[in-house]
Amino acid sequence: MPKSMPRIVVHPPAPTGGRRVHIDAEILGVAYNVADLLEFLRRAGLDPDEVRLNDPMIDWRGGGPDVWSLPPN
Repeated sequence: MPKSMPRIVVHPPAPTGGRRVHIDAEILGVAYNVADLLEFLRRAGLDPDEVRLNDPMIDWRGGGPDVWSLPPN
C-alpha cells in the first residue's frame, strides 16, 4: 500500500505576523513567507522543488500563499 501524502496545515496569520505550520500532528514552526514554509517542508523530508503551493495536501487557512500578515485596521 503506498504511503499517504502528509497533511500540511498553514494556519491564519497571527496578530504579530507569520503563520503557524504543521504537518500531520507535528508543529514545524511559524513561517513569515513562502521561503520559510518551503524550508520547514524540506526539514520535514519533502523536496521543496516538488511542492506545489496549490496542492490539495496543503490546507491554507485564513488566506493562500500570498497572505502572511493580517490586514491593517
